[in-house]
Amino acid sequence: MGKAAGVVLAGGRSTRMGTAKSELEWHGSTLLYRAAAVMARSVDGPVVVVAAPGQELPELPAGVEVVEDPVDGLGPMQGLAAGLAAVADRADVAFVCSTDLPFLHPAYVRRVLRALTDDIDVVLPVARGFRQPLAAAYQTRIAGLVAKLLAEGNQRPGMIFKHCDVTQLDDAALLADAAVAKYDPELDSVLNVNTPEDYRAARDREPPEVVVERFGALAKGGGHRPKVVRAATIGQAAEVVGLTLDRHVVAALNGDQVTKDGRLPLVAGDAVAFLSADAGG
Repeated sequence: MGKAAGVVLAGGRSTRMGTAKSELEWHGSTLLYRAAAVMARSVDGPVVVVAAPGQELPELPAGVEVVEDPVDGLGPMQGLAAGLAAVADRADVAFVCSTDLPFLHPAYVRRVLRALTDDIDVVLPVARGFRQPLAAAYQTRIAGLVAKLLAEGNQRPGMIFKHCDVTQLDDAALLADAAVAKYDPELDSVLNVNTPEDYRAARDREPPEVVVERFGALAKGGGHRPKVVRAATIGQAAEVVGLTLDRHVVAALNGDQVTKDGRLPLVAGDAVAFLSADAGG
């Protein structure tokens, strides 16, 4: 498998929610910001957000691209076609998700992508009792097929699977992955929010457990010792240990990604190290 891209579908009429899901607040940012940032953490290729025609999007993480659906009202099939086509020249495969998966975990994304071999077109999880076409992996080469199906009036994602080689992953197959079993044992990665009640219930959940450490000048008073805290973002983790991300403080996520973006989402199992930017750590 070559490079993997991430595609986030931001469109949709959100009739049951009553407002655009992409703009819903999520621990200081938005659902769309979280989805795009988690995708960027999970793949080694480009990340694109597919917007409906004329849709205004909230701020996105640095480096995330936007592509617009050419036609309104054709649902996720049109978004899938546009997203796959946008990355097809830079990635062989893509993980595609909707914007309303507030608990999507990189371990789940990577597990699904690993099952996508050259002779398979789609890896379709069947998780928590339902097929999950918007939390699935696709060969980017099928962008033309999806567009053809749309032109023939087929707007349901299920039509794709009748014309492709598909591998399905049930709960047991997903949880056979050690990281998924440890950090997403209920497969909450596929839990979406469709109504205001769904959103409030998701928003009221406790943030994930993460490990936080302070180093250098920030470690005075024993701050260098690892501490388990609950935090939904790097900014929230900093607040818990009495820090503020500014020009003097940076964060290193899981030993590599260095950032000052307090909105960067955290997931279960993350480790955050705070360092003094002035002293170079």
